[in-house]
Amino acid sequence: MIEIKNIEKSFGESKVLKGVSTIFETGKTNLIIGQSGSGKTVLLKSLLGIHSPEVGSISFDGRVYSDLSAEEKRELRTEIGMVFQGSALFDSMTVEENVGFPLKMFTNNSKSEIQDRVNFVLKRVNLVDANSKFPAEISGGMQKRVAIARAIVNNPKYLFCDEPNSGLDPNTAILIDNLIKEITEEYNITTVINTHDMNSVMEIGEKIIFLKNGLKAWEGTKEEIFRTDNRAIVDFVYSSNLFKKVREAMLMGK
Repeated sequence: MIEIKNIEKSFGESKVLKGVSTIFETGKTNLIIGQSGSGKTVLLKSLLGIHSPEVGSISFDGRVYSDLSAEEKRELRTEIGMVFQGSALFDSMTVEENVGFPLKMFTNNSKSEIQDRVNFVLKRVNLVDANSKFPAEISGGMQKRVAIARAIVNNPKYLFCDEPNSGLDPNTAILIDNLIKEITEEYNITTVINTHDMNSVMEIGEKIIFLKNGLKAWEGTKEEIFRTDNRAIVDFVYSSNLFKKVREAMLMGK
């Protein structure tokens, strides 16, 4: 579980996060949504320790990040997996080398132990014959699966995903969504996903927080979105005619 309490973050005279509080639950897909400039990327980077809020606290299963020593922060970092927006694979490394990189950085595992773990996670993301390929030789969807494999290779307690469906076709995006959800449940990870993809919200949004102008304007589940009267989230989600029709149908069925 990750708990944030009243965090505020500013850059110069601009206050980007304005007292945001929430709990990201373990074993669930927790989504952060909002328009560009709403503060969702800054929130994610604050969770990763890239930004330091001026006010408030962030705790990981009771460990308040700002109270940790440098060594404790390093230890916490080994418990975190990250899936970047553009996958962020090393072009000069093979798939196998990309996935094994965190193990070489953060563990003292032997070469054979690393190989076994790499093979295991590649199989878990349905990439059993890609070890020796380079990122340029595989599709965008496969690259994303490699990024997920790399993110979970260290058995993380916390998984952060920044726009994991960016640049993917709808069918592949659904596969990636489902894979992230399956892994979250299977390994009981606290997963936090920063996304603008409303299909992802409706597919895997077990806990959703909606940011607007640096404030938490709404939070709930994907089911609650269809029934909420909160104007901010309604206007954001139902700018699509498709979702408007779904909402109307569900409200009529109350």
